[in-house]
Amino acid sequence: MNKRKMLYRLLSILIGLAVLYSFGFRAIAQDDPPAEDAAAEEMMEMTVDDAMAAAATVQSNLDITWILLAGFLVFFMQAGFAMLEGGMIQETGVVNSLAENFMDACITGIVFFIVGYGIAYGTYDAGMEGGGLTPANIPLLLGGADGSGDGDGALLAGFFFQFAFAGAAATIATGAMAERTNFVGKLIYSAILGAIIYPVVVFWTWGNGWILAQGFIDFAGSTIVHMTGGIVALVGAYMVGPRAGRVFGRPPAASNLGIAALGTFILWFGWYGFNVGSTLGAGDPNTMGLVAVNTTLAAAAGALGAMFYTYFLTQNWNVSFILNGSLAGLVGITAGCASVTPLGALVIGALSGIVVVISVSVVESLKIDDAVGAFSVHGACGAFGTIMIGIVGSSALGAPSLIDGGTLDTLGTQVVGVAVVAIWTTITSFLMFGALKAADILHVDPEADRIGIDAYEHHASVWPNVLPLREEDE
Repeated sequence: MNKRKMLYRLLSILIGLAVLYSFGFRAIAQDDPPAEDAAAEEMMEMTVDDAMAAAATVQSNLDITWILLAGFLVFFMQAGFAMLEGGMIQETGVVNSLAENFMDACITGIVFFIVGYGIAYGTYDAGMEGGGLTPANIPLLLGGADGSGDGDGALLAGFFFQFAFAGAAATIATGAMAERTNFVGKLIYSAILGAIIYPVVVFWTWGNGWILAQGFIDFAGSTIVHMTGGIVALVGAYMVGPRAGRVFGRPPAASNLGIAALGTFILWFGWYGFNVGSTLGAGDPNTMGLVAVNTTLAAAAGALGAMFYTYFLTQNWNVSFILNGSLAGLVGITAGCASVTPLGALVIGALSGIVVVISVSVVESLKIDDAVGAFSVHGACGAFGTIMIGIVGSSALGAPSLIDGGTLDTLGTQVVGVAVVAIWTTITSFLMFGALKAADILHVDPEADRIGIDAYEHHASVWPNVLPLREEDE
């Protein structure tokens, strides 16, 4: 036992001497560093710089990857819109609705590539009053980017992400005008919306325009995307007129609530790309986490708000309003998802659920046949959510509101931004649909009202074994 202790002590002494020797050697070396050590230190510094540059490259690539993934989610929302609208309308118009939703993506993709993206993110011309665009600073065809130049990857990824948003704006009107829009007229108005109406709104707000310069806050597009699409939908539904046999106060029953519910879930899922993707990068986990939570809470609160308010009015648990209520909450929070706290998101979502129910009633009382409540979900709740930033926004998140130490400045800016976009969209929509109506390509042929638009324009039925086609010569 004593021999073992002596051995341990001897080993401890030897280890201590080795440590002291190494420190002493380092001290001597530091007093007179040889040239080799100085060169090594210089190489070490260069290595750190290279590592920082490499880290920046990795972050840039990660940001672009995240933008593309988010864009894929937003694009998948087209499937959600198609299923929601097809489930909400009558059986005789489902094929037409699917075709129109599909063509929204196709038409918008092309016109937004040719001119729309150039208008939306063209060069700011300070020489114009208020700042604006001239033909010289609108890059057509993405300025010729083909993937071979420096920075082309970021530009192309940015275009794809923004195209998905433009497609969403275009497809909103499809649902409102379902079952009675001439297919050629549909293609034309989608092209005009994607090429001019929507891009100008983007330029004023997300691009480099004067509304942005006023401090307007719309993080992911409550007003820019949804209200714009919602107003186009309302004007279009008014101009095209009601569906044949439409009795106001008793809207037609949904053809398939199961498909509509699945479409709503897809839209909710895609909305994470819509909102969280609008961080335009993966370098700020605080903002990404906040936006994801706010999006979730607002969707849930919107469904509950619409459900309980409808039950209070009708004593029925209305599934259609539960679905539209969740979408209302999503639309409402889209503007302020990075500017309000989770409690604020709950407030915006719940109130948006109530707003959509009230708005549907108002539109119905005006005898405007909005087949899926598109204006109420996207237009009314888009404007409401944007304005609410001035009331429940967080000063810590850059949105001083009335309840968080702010003044009327933020609220006033939000109201002005919403009003300007609404005026622009209303005027251009009336001009666009007025021209289509004058050319007699807005409303489908009256024969389609008799046999159904699916049979007339597509000679197809979504359920041919259950719903046989009615022939024109019957």
